[in-house]
Amino acid sequence: MTKPLNKDYWEGRYIDNNAKWSVGAITTPLKEYIDQLPNKDIKILVPGLGHGHELLYLHRLGFTNIVGLDLTDIGIKETCDTVPDFPIDKVVLGDFFEHKGEYDLIIEQTFFCSLPKTMRKKYVDKMYDLLLPGGKLVGVLFDCEFKNDEPPFGGSKEEYTTLLSEKLNINLIETAYNSIKPRAGRELFFITIKQHD
Repeated sequence: MTKPLNKDYWEGRYIDNNAKWSVGAITTPLKEYIDQLPNKDIKILVPGLGHGHELLYLHRLGFTNIVGLDLTDIGIKETCDTVPDFPIDKVVLGDFFEHKGEYDLIIEQTFFCSLPKTMRKKYVDKMYDLLLPGGKLVGVLFDCEFKNDEPPFGGSKEEYTTLLSEKLNINLIETAYNSIKPRAGRELFFITIKQHD
């Protein structure tokens, strides 16, 4: 890969309207998972926020301890132009790997696939550090490979299972039964837990 995946890169993707992974709304697997969460006070992080559909959905359901994190605010500004109640005060601009905090739940939606494969172990290490004991990393991962030299990057269930289980207990990792049509059969839903020390 010749391009560094830094803030300038991601801003360029938005400016060129080349954020192909955005579906314009929260995806069904995450919506249905969030819908069954009983405690609205848990601390939740959404890294790689993009247009912020997951953060907006959490906000509208009454979750208050929510943080959206991204390198750039271009996607968020586009959403705010059409969504007056977007919780902009819950957005933090910065590098995920430098972020400080402790969370009960981290929601993964296309952030993992935006990182070079060489950074995947670092991603798992950082997720472990950000989760409180008993906290969960939950989300969707692409169960396919892309012939790209830039994001999104795919992978396989076997690869993810090996990687995630180095630090986290895997509660579930299976083909999502409720993916949106363009992703049907190509998306894994997973739940991992940081065990108490």
